[in-house]
Amino acid sequence: MQIKPVLMSILGLIRRMSRATAKPIKSAYRPQTYLKSARLAIFSLFLLNTPLAPAAPNAIKPFVPGSYQQLLTEKANQGFMLVIWSLDCSTCIKDMELLSTIHKSHPDLKIVLLSTDEPTASAEIEKLLAKYQLAELESWVFADDNSQKLRYEIDPGWYSELPRTYFFSKNHQREGVSGALKAEDYNARLQKFKL
Repeated sequence: MQIKPVLMSILGLIRRMSRATAKPIKSAYRPQTYLKSARLAIFSLFLLNTPLAPAAPNAIKPFVPGSYQQLLTEKANQGFMLVIWSLDCSTCIKDMELLSTIHKSHPDLKIVLLSTDEPTASAEIEKLLAKYQLAELESWVFADDNSQKLRYEIDPGWYSELPRTYFFSKNHQREGVSGALKAEDYNARLQKFKL
């Protein structure tokens, strides 16, 4: 739902109401003052993009301690693929085109992207995801100073090599693979995990 048209409709309604009640009133109560305050408040909410506005479906989420468990909980009884990557990883960037192809050929496949970059790189991450038509996928970025702790939470046997891809079955049996994968590698694992 677009929030701007809704707010503009509300502001128009308030304007019409203020014109209808613009008759001078002799008491201390002045509806015009309250209507001006209401207009200002609504406009401020719009400018500040407060929680009243729905979050963008492709907003990059901060990955902090506990986020991995949250991800598993949200994906309960669902198979999915978790792709861990970085802007600094040239192999990861090359794999984006293949991920885009897989996403297009398997539109029901849940793919979750996790960047090991810092949150300050979010604009660059969004730009890269848009370039490869992956911006609509659920995306996270490491947002804790202790990245080693985040990696350990995901997989104690993972030593930060990238790219790292996990294939999760519906009951969350998983297989982690480090390094670049070919289309046939992806397809074999998607079939194995019934994704």
